[in-house]
Amino acid sequence: MSALAMIRHNLQPDKHNNADTQTTYPSGQIWRLISGASLWKAAGLPGAGKEENMSNHLKNATSPYLLQHAENPVDWYPWCGEAFEKARREDKPIFLSVGYSTCHWCHVMAHESFENPETAEILNRHFISIKVDREQRPDIDSVYMAVCQAFTGSGGWPMSIFMTWDKKPFLAGTYFPVHSRQGMPGFADLLRAVAGQWNGRRGELLDSADQIIKLLKPSEAPCGNPDEENLCERAVQIFARSFDSAHGGFGPAPKFPVPHNLLFLTLYAARMDRPDALEMVEKTLTQMRRGGIFDQIGHGFCRYSTDKYFLVPHFEKMLYDNALLILAYAAAYALTRNSLYLDTAEKTAQYVLREMTAPEGGFYSAQDADSEGVEGKYYTFTRDEIIAVLGEEKGRGFSEAFDITKRGNFEGVNIPNLLRSKAVDAAWEKEAQKLYSYRKNRARLHLDDKILTSWNAMMTAALCALHRVSGDGRYLRAAVSAQRFLEENAAHGLRLRTCWRDGKASDQGFLDDYAFYAAALTELYHSTLDRRYLEKARALCEEAVKRFSDRQNGGFFLTDANNTELFMNPKESYDGAVPSGNAVMAYNFVRLYQLTEEEKYRELAEGQLRYMAARAREYPAGHGMFLLAKLIYDNPPEHVVIALKNGADLEKIKTRLPLLANVIPVRDSLQYPLLNDSTTFYICENHVCRAPANTWQKA
Repeated sequence: MSALAMIRHNLQPDKHNNADTQTTYPSGQIWRLISGASLWKAAGLPGAGKEENMSNHLKNATSPYLLQHAENPVDWYPWCGEAFEKARREDKPIFLSVGYSTCHWCHVMAHESFENPETAEILNRHFISIKVDREQRPDIDSVYMAVCQAFTGSGGWPMSIFMTWDKKPFLAGTYFPVHSRQGMPGFADLLRAVAGQWNGRRGELLDSADQIIKLLKPSEAPCGNPDEENLCERAVQIFARSFDSAHGGFGPAPKFPVPHNLLFLTLYAARMDRPDALEMVEKTLTQMRRGGIFDQIGHGFCRYSTDKYFLVPHFEKMLYDNALLILAYAAAYALTRNSLYLDTAEKTAQYVLREMTAPEGGFYSAQDADSEGVEGKYYTFTRDEIIAVLGEEKGRGFSEAFDITKRGNFEGVNIPNLLRSKAVDAAWEKEAQKLYSYRKNRARLHLDDKILTSWNAMMTAALCALHRVSGDGRYLRAAVSAQRFLEENAAHGLRLRTCWRDGKASDQGFLDDYAFYAAALTELYHSTLDRRYLEKARALCEEAVKRFSDRQNGGFFLTDANNTELFMNPKESYDGAVPSGNAVMAYNFVRLYQLTEEEKYRELAEGQLRYMAARAREYPAGHGMFLLAKLIYDNPPEHVVIALKNGADLEKIKTRLPLLANVIPVRDSLQYPLLNDSTTFYICENHVCRAPANTWQKA
């Protein structure tokens, strides 16, 4: 029996749902330790002794996640050459732990295992332990998440990987309790078993590593025809089959917002005159707005709903969710003029500007779900608290409106929501402000204050869109300030850096940084008509082609095409919590072609659309951002050339720019003569041009 098979023989299947992942482990994929103690004894490993006095190597990290573990008794290293060399020199396997600072189950495993002297002693004696912040190193996270999914059938955080010093994985999982319970394998026993196999039958482990690497080596599908599969309509049909018409959202609990899918459905409804697609969007946006996933007191959206009603959230708030949801609500408002959607987008933006914005202009990454070790404590109330803060009369009225009861709607306490109410939150704005001040003094949230380039770009784009539908200059000013921050701190010419914190930028940049930043610059151009943003977007896209493109098979690698330290370089095309970098690059090329009408961008757009079409063929509903780009390419928005009489006219035009249009101001009176000696609009749509006019009818 091989070493890996021996471990598996002693690890039997069970079912485990990890709250920080979007999926549930299927039966037969997670292993339960049965006789780890006998394996440990048979391997001749020493018993747990006194913890060695070893320094922790995370104290100088910039990542809040790594700093959370800087005082652990585990001798953690960051991902660095020193750690791998030490493992080689001391002939030890690597234990790699990947997570992020606001991850609830990361906190649980840290408290149970990494702060535990017994477990730390085993790790320090038999392993070299490495901590990685998935948000700083998306390449490491992507590669080893594929490994985790191959071993377990799913994935999530914390991610636990066992591998060799040359980075070859031989075992993977996610959260493990320190001791076996409820059919879940105990981490301490698992460590002993793995160490025993490493010392006793290592050859088979190395064979297992080679097999998993061979399995994960990508096989390239040929590029497809974006039209041949009717991908957009097939995606809409898939969404319709999983749509929850009673409660909004798609599929069973847990329910994730996936706002880029809502953006696609909104545009599809508008372009194809499909009220059924819009109905799915509106029901979902309304239920989320009225549910507990939306913070009715301080605003902004939590990560996802643990139930089918959008009542009970996983309470952490992520910058990217709120950015993409602002876009989704702004787009729905632009199409329907339903004030609820604009109000929701604005309240979400106000939350971000109030709580998630650095003094320098960038946006922080996330707020934790836990307060004082309790998930959701910051956000929940008892009915007595409500009455104590608001008084008897107002307290009872607020409680009735927001589903606050003595019994509670969540583990004996209450999540304010409007799901059972006909009330609107505006009627209780003063009371909500009092409760907001009260809860800020009652408990504190951990803030992940690192500033990520790709996530900041998403929020910049969202604020630009919100500015165009609302006309409120605050949002555009915040977007301009954030872009200026990125330019000064995360960009060195055309070389982007993924992360900035505490005055230091990270060393690397990845495809997503370029893709999302270029998209944000395009949105800034659409909001300001300042060509400097457009030229910068062009330059970044061309730099991305140089650095990340797969010239042989199409598409884009996550990291530099010829400079990866891992056993594979991912080419992510499937949308997850955020759109894939490859999908956003398709969007960028489409927009650049429509704005510049340059042949090179048409070729890039069509090539990337063909590449993505092949990947979307099997399950088009998993590629919403690509489908959005395809829709815009197939059904271009208005192309508006504005022949300007003077600069004052341009300033007036900027205040009423539509959400989606290709607007180009010019002062070329020869090619675009002025009609009636006044600013003139040359408008084309659906391959047809209208007569020049002095007014722009469509807003």
